[in-house]
Amino acid sequence: MLKRLLSSRETLLFAAIAALLGLIATRFPGFVTPSSLAGVLNDTSPLILLAIGQMIVILTKCIDLSVAANLALTGMVVAMLNTALPGLPMVFILAVAIGLGTLLGMFNGILVWKLNIPPIVVTLGTMTIFRGVIFLISDGKWVNSHEMSAAFKALPRGVFAGLPMLSWVAIAAVILFTVVMTRTTLGRSFYAVGGNPHAATYTGINVGKTQFWAFTISGALAGLTGYLWVSRYAVAYVDIAGGFELDVVAACVIGGISIAGGLGTVGGAVLGALFLGVIKNALPVVNISPFWQLAISGSAIIIAVALNAQASRKKGRIILKSAEQAA
Repeated sequence: MLKRLLSSRETLLFAAIAALLGLIATRFPGFVTPSSLAGVLNDTSPLILLAIGQMIVILTKCIDLSVAANLALTGMVVAMLNTALPGLPMVFILAVAIGLGTLLGMFNGILVWKLNIPPIVVTLGTMTIFRGVIFLISDGKWVNSHEMSAAFKALPRGVFAGLPMLSWVAIAAVILFTVVMTRTTLGRSFYAVGGNPHAATYTGINVGKTQFWAFTISGALAGLTGYLWVSRYAVAYVDIAGGFELDVVAACVIGGISIAGGLGTVGGAVLGALFLGVIKNALPVVNISPFWQLAISGSAIIIAVALNAQASRKKGRIILKSAEQAA
């Protein structure tokens, strides 16, 4: 049991984050204070939300490159809605954000399911479409803080038990989807479809429909994050969260979610996001250009994919060896 725990990706990643924090603390002790770490968690919360959705999609042997564009379009729509109708209840704003994000995710899922188009092609196309729609509806203009109502900006910034509500939303999502992935039929279907789609089909699981629901969940989380993003930063524009999809994929892969599908956990995605969050917040502290974050994210993806591939090859050799011994 102990050996298995020590060899798990989550344990190793947790240890890497702890070592990274310890290294930073030797030069900047203030970075590891409770208030500072709470700030890191809050800054990383949007990435955690999107990484959970991306994890589910990747588990089904798909990928969603449109999550950041979904976030941006949903954020722009609710920001413009709030500007036009500042008295609109926040419950309605949240419903619009989640609903629109869900519809955009469903659009991806339908194209993959019914037309059998490769997911990377679908989401690369919809990513561009969503960004184009933002420009069309906004005419390229920004929605700034003074145009947003106080209630619209207040929700993610409200503090409960020492943590901003944005962090609590991310924590709630982690708990909810941990239960979904480990205790529900739908969660087990995601793993089955990614692990062996042919076997899943024989057991009565509709592979395309399961992938559709994965994209739908990813879209819903992106829509929710869209509102939280624009309300927290109090600005909406065409290129909001530009390139953020790289961080989302990086968080998943670093967290041990296999690009080949069928392998990964919510905890791994969260730890992968926190690993990148610590790096992103630490770079300015140690006087390293934030532009290095892209290089670090890309390098982390390559290393993590290489480790996943190595682990898969080892498992394959063990199976073959066992078969030979049995013969």
